[in-house]
Amino acid sequence: MIAITRLFDFPYYQQEKYTNIPDALVSKQNGVWVKTSTQEYIAKANAVSRALLRMGIQKDDKIAIISSNNRTEWNIMDIGALQTGAQTVPIYPTISEEDYEYILNHSGAIYCFVSDAEVLRKVNLIRDKVPNLKEVYSFNEIEGCKNWNELLIVGVDTGNQNDVEYRKGSVKTEDLATIIYTSGTTGRPKGVMLSHRNIVSNVLDSATRIPFEAGKSRALSFLPICHIFERMILYLYQYYGVSVYFGESIDKISDNLKEVKPTVITAVPRLLEKVYDKIYAKGTELTGIKKNLFFWAIDLGLKYEPYGANGFWYEMQLKIARKLIFSKWKEGLGGNLDLMVSGSAALQPRLARVFAAAEIPVMEGYGLTETSPVISVNDMRNKGFRVGTVGKVIDNVEVIIAEDGEILCKGPNVMMGYFKDEKLTKEVITDGYFHTGDIGIFDADGFLKITDRKKEMFKTSGGKYIAPQLIENTMKQSRFIEQIMVIGDGQKMPAAFIQPNFEFVKEWATIHGLDIGKSNEEIISNEKVIERIQGEIDTLNEKFGNWEKIKRFELTPDVWSIEGGQLTPTLKLKRKIVMEKYIDLFHKIYN
Repeated sequence: MIAITRLFDFPYYQQEKYTNIPDALVSKQNGVWVKTSTQEYIAKANAVSRALLRMGIQKDDKIAIISSNNRTEWNIMDIGALQTGAQTVPIYPTISEEDYEYILNHSGAIYCFVSDAEVLRKVNLIRDKVPNLKEVYSFNEIEGCKNWNELLIVGVDTGNQNDVEYRKGSVKTEDLATIIYTSGTTGRPKGVMLSHRNIVSNVLDSATRIPFEAGKSRALSFLPICHIFERMILYLYQYYGVSVYFGESIDKISDNLKEVKPTVITAVPRLLEKVYDKIYAKGTELTGIKKNLFFWAIDLGLKYEPYGANGFWYEMQLKIARKLIFSKWKEGLGGNLDLMVSGSAALQPRLARVFAAAEIPVMEGYGLTETSPVISVNDMRNKGFRVGTVGKVIDNVEVIIAEDGEILCKGPNVMMGYFKDEKLTKEVITDGYFHTGDIGIFDADGFLKITDRKKEMFKTSGGKYIAPQLIENTMKQSRFIEQIMVIGDGQKMPAAFIQPNFEFVKEWATIHGLDIGKSNEEIISNEKVIERIQGEIDTLNEKFGNWEKIKRFELTPDVWSIEGGQLTPTLKLKRKIVMEKYIDLFHKIYN
């Protein structure tokens, strides 16, 4: 069996272990799911490698890939480039033109592959400021732009395949494989250098935690592949012989789930919150016995504890709830979904409970781009799952908690460093330990729990520490609150900026016959809305100490988004930018 030491070994391992999977990679084109077999995947990757060598690609050259959706071509280009000893530089499609310019220049990318006309437009706006960029190719057919199929044509001639094999042989496991620019909540993006060994070790050390049925599972992939979480998972899918179907877009997830009927998906907590809210909203529309049963099942699910910890009577009720109610949830998600893997941010414990009760367990994990990314992950088997934690640390990775509570990580998954920034690298890696910036604890059984971000914790003027993420996650349990940022560093009390869930607020107003206005500005100024959200805050405040309670808040009319600048591409708050944007509200609260 092929020994996997470099990223491009994965498709060859898949071919050897599972023969030829007919739907190894599947993308939708013109309304039709187009399948690429393992054999075709490898053949096209080799054609790309041959073409790149004929184009003069040298070892350690950089090739940027910017795609607005996950697709088969991305993976073929990735493997094709890596086999030449070059490195891929994935870039988020939604970042600003200024960041495009910075990353393309900083990385020194000489070729750029884009997905569509909109991404091409943004690249073209700054192309004259990126002198190292030789050519741009697109995956879609776009007039006036070279198409990636030209590489496949140039690479048809197998005359230089021996040169490809030589290049592959020259790539060592310790070599740089990719530079991933973290979006960052402040400042310029940082280029995280990950070696083949970093990511390969993370795949293999995480593999034992994921209960795939090798060669028989099907995944729907829609989280951005430019993020290391989804990218590592795609290599893991290849390792397990999982058929990977690429979702068309976030907007079409519901349709794609029903079409693909996956057994596994990866998700971020915000997405799971939206799925739950949608299910909950449908439940409120029911009447009579059906409505009573629905909310009985929800209440039961929210009390869920794994491994029969709630006793025989609870398990009996749960069995009924699964048959009558939760089975319909599963149907709505395609019918075969039995595993969701969640990362990027903290998952609300209530979601972990209710989805596990519905037999769609969410395996919450933890990690960072700098750790390739997985540090720990839950596993339903062998009592390896605990609600409210991010599981146990994976094999070959060591985690210690520093005196100030910061999580430090050491292992083969820890990055090589930040590209062209030795000073910053030395600041975050000491004695081989990467300083995650997260605060956490281990429970008595070795489960890791994240309590906050070190840089985001602050003190009030009274000297009390506030952990904003904990408060924010609790407050977002309210269906009235879409986004919230807790503020109050150096102030006498914590307060918050809140973006209401405008869609739900409108539904609530309609049900209660209230005229709250039509525009977002009118809604946030309506006394009834403010009063109702105050009630939600008051109820949820009871879960905190007096010094932690949200004493005041201001509503914002904007829908916080990636495009609006309030959120990173992984849907985390850009706190500095949110504070700058709503500085007038800050002064209104504290003056």
